[in-house]
Amino acid sequence: MMKRRTMSKVMGWGRRFLPLYIFTLLPLMATAQMPQFGNQKSEATAREFTLDLTPDGKAQMVCFLPQQPSGKAIVGIPGGGYSVLSNGHEGMMAAGWMNEQGIAYFVVNYRLPEGDRTKPISDVEQGFRTVRDSAQAWGINPHDVGIMGFSAGGHLSSVISTLSPFDVRPDFTILFYPVISMDERVSHKWSCINFLGEEGHKDPALVHDFSTQNAVRRHLTPPACIISASDDRLVPFVTNGLEYYKAMRNAGNDCAMFVYPTGDHGFGFGPWFKYHDQMLANLGAWLNARQTPKPNAIRVACIGNSITDGFGIDMASAYGYPAELQKILGKDYWVKNFGVSSRTMLNKGDYPYMNEQAWRDALDFKPDIVLIKLGTNDSKPENWQYGSEFQQDLEQMITTLCPQLAQPVKKGKKASAQQGKQAGSPRIFLCTPIPAFKSTWNISDEVIKDKIIPIQQQVAKKYGLTVIDLHTLYANDGDKMLDDGIHPDGKGAHRMAEIIAEEIKVKK
Repeated sequence: MMKRRTMSKVMGWGRRFLPLYIFTLLPLMATAQMPQFGNQKSEATAREFTLDLTPDGKAQMVCFLPQQPSGKAIVGIPGGGYSVLSNGHEGMMAAGWMNEQGIAYFVVNYRLPEGDRTKPISDVEQGFRTVRDSAQAWGINPHDVGIMGFSAGGHLSSVISTLSPFDVRPDFTILFYPVISMDERVSHKWSCINFLGEEGHKDPALVHDFSTQNAVRRHLTPPACIISASDDRLVPFVTNGLEYYKAMRNAGNDCAMFVYPTGDHGFGFGPWFKYHDQMLANLGAWLNARQTPKPNAIRVACIGNSITDGFGIDMASAYGYPAELQKILGKDYWVKNFGVSSRTMLNKGDYPYMNEQAWRDALDFKPDIVLIKLGTNDSKPENWQYGSEFQQDLEQMITTLCPQLAQPVKKGKKASAQQGKQAGSPRIFLCTPIPAFKSTWNISDEVIKDKIIPIQQQVAKKYGLTVIDLHTLYANDGDKMLDDGIHPDGKGAHRMAEIIAEEIKVKK
């Protein structure tokens, strides 16, 4: 049981400005004035209390619950170069504005690394678990919990957003003038040394892995908003915040960036920042524009290869078939894309899907519906040489998703009676590959049609699953393909989504 305290404990000290270098000019948006706020809570705050995140109380979370909750929550991560906590204007000062927007706000006073980077990481992860575990009691939508970090706290926030397990990964990320790179030559030297340690900051592998622009993952890294000033002289923007933005955009992930002409480093939520009101308006508009799943939305996991991933479709996270499926199914569903290009169902294939982080995330997503669309890459000769194991690998995936199906069928009962009847058991749809209109990359439509699809049908019958025959239903849509003849274009992605949505609705 976590210890509750009625008074917040503020660790460290506030700083107003720290030097930094930055590049970039973006047009500023004309926006309305936002209401002012107090240093901490306001009349919009219903409760303020503090929780211990570690048994010794060295890490704490100060909680501000709004009078009129919107369901949204944000976990604030102060900066301070991993040497102190600047949790005034980079933490507590945001509480009033947050609560006025109906946002539950939590400031994590994390332990400083002192040679052990796992301490601040585990503290923030524990904060997220606490917020999501308490979501119902605190009026929070557990699928609408974001993170907001400042400077070194921005780095820590980006670490949680890219490298932490699914259950503690934020739903969205806000980064104020963040440290992103752990290469001290292009970043804030002491943040790098303090986080990685005296020896670690010299290790090229650690520097690479915790420079979080390298950890951004297509579809899996949450949407981000980056806020900075053009004259920041402490953390070079071009080699930090801008690099994170570029990584997100190159991955096709949702990301926004607001860069103001002046403000230097460390302005946070301080009213002295010249563009303070405009910054709040920009941030508020970004938050309001986000599409948020309903707390009880039906979770749909799209598992697959590059066709699911959205190869060749710019901003596939917004325009690939899973995104189009979300638009068709509507707010009662929460569709997530777990597609990874080039992957195979075969565990002996060149790139097995079940070795991927996306597979582990799909399991942790705890889906209600699973769409499995693998097999195209398995048809290549170099992969299909192991085709005799396709069925057992497909069954492994199915029974991992739904362990109940691994149990023998009771005498006198049909396999279909097992599927989806027990709590926590997802409905699984096996999607056949779409036709390979060309033999690009040695992909064989003959193997797909004569070998892979019959196995899918046999497995579906064994376990009582539904087959969505995309190979037949998409056969007349060759005009909705990229030039390679393998991947659908934007119109093809929409057509696939239409076919799959119809099957889901029929089987509801």
